Amino acid sequence: MGENSEGKVSYFLDSSIAQIALPERFTFPFYYEPHPLTRLAAAELQHYLETQTDLEHNFGLDASQDGSAIGKMFGVLVIQDQAGKLGYLSAFSGKLAGTNDHPKFVPPVFDMLVEDSFFLKGVEIINTINAQVTALTADEGYQRLHRDIAQATTTSQQEIAAFRQQVKDNKASRKSLRDQLRASLNEQEYAAAEADLVKQSLYDKHLLKTLTDKWEQHLEGLHSKLAQAEADIDALKNERKERSAALQQQLFDQYVFLNKDGKSKSLQEIFRLTPFGKPPSAAGECAMPKLLQYAFANGYKPIATGEFWWGAAPKSEIRQHKHFYPACTGKCKPILEHMLEGIPVDDNPLLAAPESDNTLNILFEDASFVVVNKPSGLRSVPGVNVQDSVYTRLKHLLGDAEPFIVHRLDMDTSGLLVVAKTPEAHRHIQRQFLKRTVSKRYTALLSKVIEDSEGEIDLPLAADLFNRPRQIVCFTTGKKSVTKWKVVARYEAMTKIDFWPLTGRTHQLRMHSAHESGLNAPIVGDDLYGTAAERMYLHAAYIEFIHPVSREKVSFEAPVAF
Repeated sequence: MGENSEGKVSYFLDSSIAQIALPERFTFPFYYEPHPLTRLAAAELQHYLETQTDLEHNFGLDASQDGSAIGKMFGVLVIQDQAGKLGYLSAFSGKLAGTNDHPKFVPPVFDMLVEDSFFLKGVEIINTINAQVTALTADEGYQRLHRDIAQATTTSQQEIAAFRQQVKDNKASRKSLRDQLRASLNEQEYAAAEADLVKQSLYDKHLLKTLTDKWEQHLEGLHSKLAQAEADIDALKNERKERSAALQQQLFDQYVFLNKDGKSKSLQEIFRLTPFGKPPSAAGECAMPKLLQYAFANGYKPIATGEFWWGAAPKSEIRQHKHFYPACTGKCKPILEHMLEGIPVDDNPLLAAPESDNTLNILFEDASFVVVNKPSGLRSVPGVNVQDSVYTRLKHLLGDAEPFIVHRLDMDTSGLLVVAKTPEAHRHIQRQFLKRTVSKRYTALLSKVIEDSEGEIDLPLAADLFNRPRQIVCFTTGKKSVTKWKVVARYEAMTKIDFWPLTGRTHQLRMHSAHESGLNAPIVGDDLYGTAAERMYLHAAYIEFIHPVSREKVSFEAPVAF
């Protein structure tokens, strides 16, 4: 391996690549099997990471190292220079050891951390405003106003309530006195006594109003003082908001991405027509855009690419040390669509429809529903680009009858799928799913030996908004997700296991298998949370529910095909 004068391109030794053919097209970055040149480049970069001593960053691989453990995504881009020589570029996502400046790696599209940059100056001003807001809100006089208002509010409510009760008691006493006077006084004497009682009633109301007005005026004065103090704080917050928005917009304008034809687009232009409407936080900071930007800016031809994780996994995500991962869809896809414009790219394998002869393995059928043993690789319902699915095949087979999908299985999951044939059956069975009265058992092959024999996993799941359809573990916004499990058989490096999902979250079994707080063993062939294989070894083996017409319990079982 050699390096160019800038140290950014690492050239392959001719002997190391003599038997490797160039790919016909560039890597499809959102679903790929790394090309041999990519694997070779990644292996060299990983060796560098294992042996370097300059990076003061705790990846979580050394228990004795100080600081918080933060794993990182690294990327390699195999390139061909203008002389036809092959090498690769290296990059990391975000920042590394608090800086963007590392000799081995390409620079960011825009370095916001350059000394005296507009960004750092802007952040300094915003931090000063933050300090002012903190000082004003922590001021003793401001805090005392809040305490005085709270105390005055409580005292006023108590005093007014007590006086109202006194007025009510006085009214009851006057009513009793009236009854006594009416029986003992003549008309003229009673009229005089009644006039005196009315004066007492009016006096009580006057005292209540006086008390209420006194407290209202006192509280109004306190609130007026507080409003003046909060006006100063709000003015600072508004200034902070305006400065932050302006700084962010200025930052977006600095992120300008090239493609092979030299056409440039800013972050704002790229994300304007996306569902986000504007760039999400840290867009453009991932490894892949950095690599392509440097290649286009320096006249290198992109050949193949790949990204791998290095270090400890985040608590919320599934990330395995040294494993390759696709580019994120939320932040990178809009950028890469522009940057790869005009470059022949591998086909998206997810859009490759299997050859369809409309056959299905139907295990049961009556007038109410059908039970299908779905093969791995077939969708439950049509996708945006691929129509072939259990739904479309059933629609063809059933003729005039309309299939009603009750529940779904992931495309790569095989096994039992219940499809209703009438709206009434659909509502009845689906209601059982919603009430969680349907009993289901899945069988999976996990990628390592599980020592315990059985257990229960409780990890709340939420969608990864910037990397759909992946899920994350989130104890703040995640939905409760519970799975019971039991080992069926152990092999040399794998475990066959039964799952009983007590909730029905997206990718629940896949996440609970792969996450370090679950079984820490991805399902074999799980291309999202583990390593791709010829299929994902997850099978819906058993289902039990109440028949929508007979109201009797029915159950179905499909033998595990692995």
